[in-house]
Amino acid sequence: MSMKLENDFSELLKQKLEEALEQRGNVNIVVAGKTGVGKSTLVNAVFQGDLAETGDGRPVTKTTREIKKEGVPLSIFDTRGLEISEYRDTVQELEKLMQDKRKSDDPNDHIHIAWVCMMEDSRRVEDAEINLVEMLNKYVPVVGVITKCEADNDFRRTVQDLLPQTRNVVRVLAKEKVLDGGYTMPTMGLDKLVELTMDLVPETQKNAFAAAQKISIKYKMNRAHAVVGTAALSAGGAGAVPLPFSDALAIIPVQISMLAGISAVWGLPVSTTFLGTLVSGALTGSAGTLVGRTAAGALLKLIPGIGSIAGGAISAGVAITVTVAFGEAYIMALNVLTKDDPNQIPTAEEIRDEFMIQLKSLKKEKVEG
Repeated sequence: MSMKLENDFSELLKQKLEEALEQRGNVNIVVAGKTGVGKSTLVNAVFQGDLAETGDGRPVTKTTREIKKEGVPLSIFDTRGLEISEYRDTVQELEKLMQDKRKSDDPNDHIHIAWVCMMEDSRRVEDAEINLVEMLNKYVPVVGVITKCEADNDFRRTVQDLLPQTRNVVRVLAKEKVLDGGYTMPTMGLDKLVELTMDLVPETQKNAFAAAQKISIKYKMNRAHAVVGTAALSAGGAGAVPLPFSDALAIIPVQISMLAGISAVWGLPVSTTFLGTLVSGALTGSAGTLVGRTAAGALLKLIPGIGSIAGGAISAGVAITVTVAFGEAYIMALNVLTKDDPNQIPTAEEIRDEFMIQLKSLKKEKVEG
């Protein structure tokens, strides 16, 4: 590859990566509750990167800190000071923060949802929690989270009655617990909390939330399938352009963009090096098929009049088919590598190798079919 082509390729990777990360965005969640309620354990159980173990975060008010980790499209606003002597100041400071964030023209700066946490064994809902939920409900959807759950005894219903502004109340056990006699209580409720949150965050933040959470592969797959659908439409448009042999070159950037987008919504640590490793192996391995299948349409485009229309139509169909197959093979590869342990991030080389296996399997199925 010449120096110019290498530079062009590197610039293309950088551009598509930036676009994918911009489209993924960032999701911001307020997590509030008294000291000892288990907020850190909950955050680490739901999200990638052991966020709550990375330090104290960046103070944004006297009682609230913002916790972020590079590569995870999420900010946790951890609100402290819900003890009786301090909660009024905490609520006032948090409301000012919510208002300031809301003024931004960038939706990635807004607060998108709030989790208000209470321990099950407390069996009480304090005035601090009632006032906090009433305030937060003016700005964002609020979810009540009952933590450290062992036995409900109608406490969830009590919380719902006393906090009617919450969209729902979810009981969770974020970390398995060993009881007397050696019985182990497994984690519970985290999938319900993720499902509810996914439904409540704005559409523009769903990709970020899917990427940041590690509880459900389903949401990563759903968002990845949407990326493939968008890419297929773009590839079809590129294939329909009535210019001889132009479609193959036009489709490749679309497919690179698709791989970057899928990687981003899956929550992978995407970089130009990562994307370059993936693309160089995958496109090299499939280039013969890609160019071969588009050649017929490109040749028909050389025929004046109806030839260009027919060739464009055929190439558009082929472009869509190839792009969808390419994207779905990549999704299958990521599913194989992460379904058993979503918190384990595979290397670029591991992903590339599994991607090639899935592409070869797809080709074999088509031949046998």
